[in-house]
Amino acid sequence: MFEPVLLKNVGMSDSHLLSSYETGGGYQALAKVLREYAPDEVVDLVKRSNLRGRGGAGFPTGMKWSFVPKRGDKPKYLCCNADEGEPGTFKDRIIMERDPHQLIDGLAISAYAIGAETAYVYIRGEYVTAIRHLEQAIAEAHEKGYLGTSILGSDFNFTIHIHCGAGAYICGEETAMLESLEGKRAQPRLKPPFPAVAGLYASPTVINNVETLACVPHIVMRGPDWFRGIGPDKSPGPKLYCVSGQVRKPGLYELPMGIPLRELVETHAGGALPGRRIKAVIPGGVSAPVIPEHGLGVGMDFDSLAAAGSMLGSAGVVVIDDSTCMVKVATRIIEFFHHESCGKCTPCREGLNWVVKVLRRIEAGDGAPGDLEQLEMLCRGIFGNTFCALGDGAAMGLRAALAHFREEFVAHIEERRCPFH
Repeated sequence: MFEPVLLKNVGMSDSHLLSSYETGGGYQALAKVLREYAPDEVVDLVKRSNLRGRGGAGFPTGMKWSFVPKRGDKPKYLCCNADEGEPGTFKDRIIMERDPHQLIDGLAISAYAIGAETAYVYIRGEYVTAIRHLEQAIAEAHEKGYLGTSILGSDFNFTIHIHCGAGAYICGEETAMLESLEGKRAQPRLKPPFPAVAGLYASPTVINNVETLACVPHIVMRGPDWFRGIGPDKSPGPKLYCVSGQVRKPGLYELPMGIPLRELVETHAGGALPGRRIKAVIPGGVSAPVIPEHGLGVGMDFDSLAAAGSMLGSAGVVVIDDSTCMVKVATRIIEFFHHESCGKCTPCREGLNWVVKVLRRIEAGDGAPGDLEQLEMLCRGIFGNTFCALGDGAAMGLRAALAHFREEFVAHIEERRCPFH
């Protein structure tokens, strides 16, 4: 029986308060690190755990930390990506609302490891409760000596600042987030240089997701072997899965990485609504290609989903049943990406504009022969030709919908109506 790790405190009374976090052993990991480990040893510990980033890309966290230059006259920064703009995703919100000290604990340990004294939490402005609880937790941690100067009697100094975003999806892309933090228009930067060398204010910067940072204290206390013992060796650890859509028990589930998607949706989330059957599942937020029902045996980890032609992404699992038109689903998703495109690069800005026009025409019953071929041509022009992954995610998602549910698109064009109405 899997016992929750990241969500173990969320059911406690006043779980967002320092007293509750300390009752569950909070900040013992920070104290242990400052007492027993040199910064490089913490980096090595996280490397050995094989913790991969939970924000979407799945890049090895310890390796990312090791890219930060050891020498140099510029300050080092740690940035927490708490924007969580991917539709279908709400895991980071729960951590920040109900266990914000877990995030602060992880931030402090991570900052010590990379040599940073300042961190910024870039959080979406709509997360009002999360912002309030995080601000309160930072104040409590300062008062108790877990933040500030000479933390727990050491020579480590560390301060956390909160920066509220204004609802732009593109700020989930790490370099666009840095641009926004600097007060500029949020647009992705051309890489290289990568943030670890020239990030915030052209200084070495590490950017990690909320869930990633929340894993760090547990790795310190229980060891890398414990972490690697959960789930597949290449993508280990506990994982938060956000399940929504047409399913009996939507919610946030903490389970081992690699759990079969079918088990997650049918056993834990209760399966399809009464009288319905599951038609498809989006496994990683709407930028992840859809998985048809017959493919639900795939493991929910980075490598297994990539081999199946999709991706884990933010683990925003959206369940779609047989009452839903996939043309409508594809249209709404592409409309979202078109609206959220920053407009910096032509393939994304112009390509998605044309994709939306064609999809709306098909959905309205005004499709024409050749429209599907035109959509495929537009996807080829977008994919792999953009500054960031926004255009890639949109193209991949539409390609999957066309591949698995082409007959529905054909029916819209030939019958000039939606067969689901």
